[in-house]
Amino acid sequence: MSRSEDGDGGRSPLKPPAGLQELEPTEDSTAVKKAVNSGQLNLSNQGLTAVPESVWRVNIDIPEEAKTVSEDDIEVGWWKQTDLVKLILAYNKLEELPNEIKQLPALTVVDVHRNVLTSLPPAIGELENLQKLNVGHNKLTTFPPEMFQLGRLMSLNVEHNDLTELPEGIGEFTRLEELNLSHNKLTTLPYTVGHLAKLKTLDVSNNQITSLPSSMGMLKAVKILDASYNKLPEVPTEVGDMQSLEQLYLQHNALSVLPLLPGCSSLKELHVGQNRITVLPPDHLDHLTSVTVLSMGGNKLTQVPEEIVNLQGLQRLDLANNDLTAVPYRIGTLTFLETLSLTGNLMRGMWKDVLRRGTPGILEFLRSRIREDPSAKDATDSIAVLPSAPATPPSSAAGAVAAEYRSLDYSNKKATEVPVTLWETAQEAGVTTINFSNNVLTEVPSKILLLAKTVTELNLAFNKLTSVPVELHIMENLIRLDLSNNAISTLPSGWYTFVKLREIGLACNQLKEVPAVVYQWANLQNLLLAYNQIGAIDVAGLLRLPKLTRLDLQFNNIRQVPPELGNVQTLKSLQLGGNPFKNPRPAILTKGTSALLAYLRDRIPT
Repeated sequence: MSRSEDGDGGRSPLKPPAGLQELEPTEDSTAVKKAVNSGQLNLSNQGLTAVPESVWRVNIDIPEEAKTVSEDDIEVGWWKQTDLVKLILAYNKLEELPNEIKQLPALTVVDVHRNVLTSLPPAIGELENLQKLNVGHNKLTTFPPEMFQLGRLMSLNVEHNDLTELPEGIGEFTRLEELNLSHNKLTTLPYTVGHLAKLKTLDVSNNQITSLPSSMGMLKAVKILDASYNKLPEVPTEVGDMQSLEQLYLQHNALSVLPLLPGCSSLKELHVGQNRITVLPPDHLDHLTSVTVLSMGGNKLTQVPEEIVNLQGLQRLDLANNDLTAVPYRIGTLTFLETLSLTGNLMRGMWKDVLRRGTPGILEFLRSRIREDPSAKDATDSIAVLPSAPATPPSSAAGAVAAEYRSLDYSNKKATEVPVTLWETAQEAGVTTINFSNNVLTEVPSKILLLAKTVTELNLAFNKLTSVPVELHIMENLIRLDLSNNAISTLPSGWYTFVKLREIGLACNQLKEVPAVVYQWANLQNLLLAYNQIGAIDVAGLLRLPKLTRLDLQFNNIRQVPPELGNVQTLKSLQLGGNPFKNPRPAILTKGTSALLAYLRDRIPT
């Protein structure tokens, strides 16, 4: 080639071959230019309403630097560019993807979640190398039939869309390992879902599913099945054939009986809280010997069978908010049990003498009952009702003030108010403990202020309170306060005077956030907030509680766990199960509080 005629002594640049267009400069040209070398293009959170044309031509158009490459420098020629394999267009305003996407046949990952897509282009079926497709948080109502030609697809995320049915073609994804269909409008699943032989994770939570197909039993590789927050009245027996199943989530459905799972020998976690289960058939427990987490809170259980002790690997047992009056005392022999939740039941005396000590205290009490009567073999004899110590104060239909125990007990009366006759006697006795639980009180009795100087424990659980009066702030000696199972949505800011408070029970109320006043109680040790509607964790507030050892936020609406929560290192018990967040995963939660806090700390941005 001759030298150029302009006299600059340079060499003539190569021209693009016929049929190729030069890449036009755009505002995204820098990212596109990098993609030519890396094979990855990230245009997320750019406010895009349409994908730049240069994206679809990235594998066709000549790179800018190739225009000045000499014939002699063939090692850096334009043909050295890398095919695009990863395309991220998340967090934009895209209403559609054009068929031009087929011009990127090497794509293995396409992520377009958090847009406003109403459909996918038929050409997506031509991406024969595609392995991961994330179209979550859009407005999809169906899939194009061509999509089921994606024979190499391994991960499909369609959460938070508007799907009302799942096409039978889903069974064509024979290499699929992850399928997330949560937060749609599905009422059932097609039989062909059972053809997904390599599927490991299936999430169909937060839909309107009323039945699962019998083909579920064919999913031999599934380890995690989440069908929570649906309308399932039962679980097909075939689910019991899912031999690799390790975690099963069925909370917030309409189940009336514990599923029978004879073939699930690998099952580690079974979550069936917030259903309508009334009985635990012993033969259904026989197949759960590998289970480490059994969560049954918020059901209608009246009895726990003795066979529960056959689950020797149990680490966490949640029986809170049922209708139990007793439990088998041989539960105390479960060697690995770290958490036993019994709050919200009608077990006499637990408030004062057992529940305050948490799981270690309950287990020790149950074991002591075994030592008292080691020969007891009858299942009826081995049911323990947890009493007050040293004995339950005498009571009558009208309630009781026991001077010996300095307590006022007017619980389980279905009463709308407390008899006036009790207050004078209680004041003379200088009562320290008040129990008004399991009534139908709609407001806190005003005369309770007569006892403000002496009361250290106040139990108002299981009533119909929608608010609590700020006037209680004069009860400055309160150590324990139970307001669980009411309809309370906030606490008065004037309660900052509760400087001695060590424990507050607020489970099963209508809190959407942790009341700000809580963070002013520097002596607080136990903060129980399960079964509310709390959406966020205020780490800064928690760090103001230097003695906090137990935090229960189970079954709220927490969608994100801040890594900084790991800095609350005073915690000995942190319970976060039953929330809609995806990370930390359940496998992390089951490792215990210390491991969970360490996991979170490791993820704090530096």
